[in-house]
Amino acid sequence: MNRTISLLFPAATGLIFSLLLFTLLAAPFPPQSAQALPPGHPPINTASITQIPSTPLDFFQPGTQPNTVTDAIDPPNNCKDCHANYSSQLNQPADYEPWTGWQGSMMAQAGRDPVFLAALAVANNDAANAGDFCLRCHMPRAFFDGRIANGQLITDPVETARDLEGVQCEVCHRLVDPVADPANPNRDPAIIAALTSAVYITSGNAAMILDPEDYRRGPFDVNADWGRPSSFPHFAAKGTLQSPYHQEAALCGACHDISNPLLSWDDGQGEYTLNSIGAPFTDTAKMFPLERTYSEWRLSAYNSPQGVYAPQFGGNKSSVSTCQDCHMRDVTGAAANFFGNTLIRNDMPLHDLTGANTWVPQILPLHPVFSDTFKDSSGQPNDRAAALQDSIVRAQYMLQNAASLSTRYDKTTHQLTIRVTNQTGHKLPTGYPEGRRIWLQVEGYDSNGSLIYTSGAYNNATGDLTLDANIKVYEILPGVTGTVAISASIPPGPTFHFALNNTVFKDNRIPPRGYNYAAFAAAGAAPVTNAAPDPARYADGQYWDDTVYPLPPQVVTGTVRLLYQTSSKEYIEFLRDNGGADGQILFDLWQASNRSAPELMAAAGFGHEIYLPLAQK
Repeated sequence: MNRTISLLFPAATGLIFSLLLFTLLAAPFPPQSAQALPPGHPPINTASITQIPSTPLDFFQPGTQPNTVTDAIDPPNNCKDCHANYSSQLNQPADYEPWTGWQGSMMAQAGRDPVFLAALAVANNDAANAGDFCLRCHMPRAFFDGRIANGQLITDPVETARDLEGVQCEVCHRLVDPVADPANPNRDPAIIAALTSAVYITSGNAAMILDPEDYRRGPFDVNADWGRPSSFPHFAAKGTLQSPYHQEAALCGACHDISNPLLSWDDGQGEYTLNSIGAPFTDTAKMFPLERTYSEWRLSAYNSPQGVYAPQFGGNKSSVSTCQDCHMRDVTGAAANFFGNTLIRNDMPLHDLTGANTWVPQILPLHPVFSDTFKDSSGQPNDRAAALQDSIVRAQYMLQNAASLSTRYDKTTHQLTIRVTNQTGHKLPTGYPEGRRIWLQVEGYDSNGSLIYTSGAYNNATGDLTLDANIKVYEILPGVTGTVAISASIPPGPTFHFALNNTVFKDNRIPPRGYNYAAFAAAGAAPVTNAAPDPARYADGQYWDDTVYPLPPQVVTGTVRLLYQTSSKEYIEFLRDNGGADGQILFDLWQASNRSAPELMAAAGFGHEIYLPLAQK
């Protein structure tokens, strides 16, 4: 049920608000660049490899191309007037406002993320122009407007700050469904037909199709809801259109199913090898798979009309199906305030876009270049800084509900069996593979309460994880082999060279409900053991993992913790040594913060029923 509420504003406030709305004058952020170290910074380490002489053509992907957009993409600050700063008058949480929820999200930080910027520097060093591909998703506004060259953002005194806003409002709200559907806006077939590339991808690999004109799209019939003409309420736009695509997981899949266009499968070599330099390659089925979050969901039980019962994620929904159901859960609230009028919906998507990253929001306000974004004119933390803190709390909630943990301890055999159950709609963990991991930490105590056994110990002071003989770490370890290793002068084995990795040495991440080995293998998402696809690692239908620990006979009780870490020490040090100025800045932030401290996802005891501290040790 929808209902309209009017808010009363003082006349002066209303006048100012009106002027802001009609002129759409939003003060630009100061231009920012993360390429230079602050004055007095110590020298950086430099590692050299043989750079692949790739060209922009090697990273060409179908979809809307640079400089083909007729109407400029409105910067996100212009959306703030109607989509923020009204919740206090409605008694709803502030992050129910689309702009407020978005501003603290990792989507909004996609262009500022210090981990990404360091990894971008490595990718460009490894393969010339590789950043052209990365920035399609991380700074799409800059890509569509033609401000990406040589794998980097072209700085501009006005546009740079806007481009750094990452995955922003109008980019998403002008996306066109690449798959024909009678329910889509009438103008979509002509947009697809006008694409300059004869080939287009229906999902994945950043092959987004953007409406070249400023027709803004969303899941609801806004015109009918408000009872106004098509130009309402976006007067700066040419129209507001209802788009079923914006409720489909395929929209998210555009940037969350990524393959490397530089590499493709070579039957003769029996491995992924470098494609011919200087020629586009667009067959994603043959490219080396980098990230498969969308495919993992697509092949899961969540991708069904009934979905999966998961009220902890769904907001107003008890069962969840699409990406949006969990990461933009439905709430009851107002998405906009237009001249004091609001429309309350029970199915309003929360624009928090929360994932699992709790560390980057902590270090952004400390960044030597980007910190001003999160300060007011007096140098104090502003609303954007507060939004980052809110995003940390939301991410912790997601982590604490992403898995369940159970234990069984046989005091006769002294074997502890731990089961981790994946409660998400994709692998656990999923997404960007480098430095991201989950592990089990086990502590065993004797009858005197003395700690006599530990597995998975972590040192908060140094960031070191002890890799003992029994440790269980859930992760994916890509790397290089064969001709790629030779071409880049890199020793074969696991590496963090994202743009060059051509194989997977390990992938024991827990699959979601509905897992089928053959389907996952066909999508480039098979479990891997010792550098080989492993059909026995998880049985079809299995979405949990059991680990058996042989404990000393003296252990009578203990605690098990499931811990998640955004970036490992090894990854941060690699980026420091290979990522130039951005890598050194990241390392400095890592040292100045909590070293990407692990987050507690779940905890369980075993043995006698005693009370033990659950904080990680």
